[in-house]
Amino acid sequence: MTSSHPRLELAGVSKTFGPNRVLSGVDLVVGPGEIRGLAGQNGSGKSTLIKILTGIHAPDPGSRIAVDGSPLHLPVRWGAAQRAGIGVVHQDLGLLDNLTVAENICVGGYPVSRWGRIDRRARDRLAESTLDRIGVHVSPRAMVAELTAAERAEVAIARAMRDHAPGRGLTILDESTRSLRGADLERIHAMLRRIVDGGSSAIIISHSLRELTTIADSVTVLRDGHVTGDLSRSAADVSEATIAQAMLGDSLTAFHRPRSASQDHPDRAPRVLVRGLTGGPVRDVSFEIGRGEILGITGAPGSGHDEMAGLLAGDVRPAAGQMVVDDRTIDLPRAAITSILRAGVMLVPERRDRDGLAMEMSIRDNVTLPQLAGRHRLFLNRPWQSREAGRVIRKHDVRPSRPHALVRELSGGNQQKVLLAKWLEMRPRFLILHEPTQAVDVGARREILTNIAAAAQEGTSILVVSSEADDLTAICDRVLIHGVDGLTPADAANPTQLIDQVFAPTTRTLP
Repeated sequence: MTSSHPRLELAGVSKTFGPNRVLSGVDLVVGPGEIRGLAGQNGSGKSTLIKILTGIHAPDPGSRIAVDGSPLHLPVRWGAAQRAGIGVVHQDLGLLDNLTVAENICVGGYPVSRWGRIDRRARDRLAESTLDRIGVHVSPRAMVAELTAAERAEVAIARAMRDHAPGRGLTILDESTRSLRGADLERIHAMLRRIVDGGSSAIIISHSLRELTTIADSVTVLRDGHVTGDLSRSAADVSEATIAQAMLGDSLTAFHRPRSASQDHPDRAPRVLVRGLTGGPVRDVSFEIGRGEILGITGAPGSGHDEMAGLLAGDVRPAAGQMVVDDRTIDLPRAAITSILRAGVMLVPERRDRDGLAMEMSIRDNVTLPQLAGRHRLFLNRPWQSREAGRVIRKHDVRPSRPHALVRELSGGNQQKVLLAKWLEMRPRFLILHEPTQAVDVGARREILTNIAAAAQEGTSILVVSSEADDLTAICDRVLIHGVDGLTPADAANPTQLIDQVFAPTTRTLP
């Protein structure tokens, strides 16, 4: 049964931390059966708004929140939010790999027997009925560690909806789809659409404007704590351009980098040569990159293109392959990571939190870490580190601009700036970038692409391994597609053409 009231209504929600007002009079309405997108740059107030809804922060006096027409007592208590039908799927999904699907779904709400013990049969029945209700075909007894990325997302959504009555409830997806691509992302979108078609509602927070325009019925845009856009698909104003304009305060002009000098002079010797690279799904791949050239490599999910970054940088040992950088030849199956680094080859990995940054250390320690080996000092020179970190922070516009700030406290976009700066300041000969703009906002993306283009202008040869067609067509001199026939050149003037070529039959997943 569909409610005559909005599923969620926020009126005049504000939040102040000391002298800083991070939310100012935010109004937001989500109707039954609606998917509402929430967009904004890092620091716009999105996270604070969700933390108010889930009881982590208390709003300022005068704020009002109602669910299905019933006011919530403020500050919100998480138990009250759950009882009102609010569920959250966080960015990291929050699943426990060593537990089963049923155990994960029932965390925080295990059925118990009259003796006070966990009722395992009731637990499995509850998990199974929840999965069936949202159309997910995963065994409740499967171990979460064995699930695919899409199945993990489905289980996390099922847990958030566990206590929702049919046709009721609000599920908040807070960057929960950031790691999904292609068919996996389409699968989650289809599931969300089935859920809301039954009367439930959802809020989806995403840095991907394409995702918001694909799945959301309406989009609320925040900038500096204010609502600057309330866009509706029914009014035909949900588009990447209108969202970006509301986020940035100006029309988003397309980022475009001129062709490199190496492309205008094909007779010049390439700076990087890769021959016979083989490992996992990558089979006998060869390519070359000129000085100051940016080469993109992409492919359909499962094609193996995303394995190349690790194979070239020494993160994964290949079965065969040779790389020549300037006059230095590297036998990749036998090369140590230190020898690859000494050749000037550096990797910005896909998972910045796991593989790229020391999250519990400061900006200062992260950006200066690669430079310490060349300073030959018995003790760390803290004043030098602080001066160098300050210079890098200003150059790359990292916020906050405090060298001592912990990296884990930064937004995703600023973490990525720190990671990129850490290796750009080493002046690499060959820079490998794996999904360099994943889960960053529009403004940070533009700054990151600008810094990559500047590095190429200074002569660095760059390989971008990415599934983001927008990035590849904006910044690369050439794009190669990895598929059943190995590497084939893309001939795409825009992202849509590139996506069509990636998913053409001859470039699909390797057998």
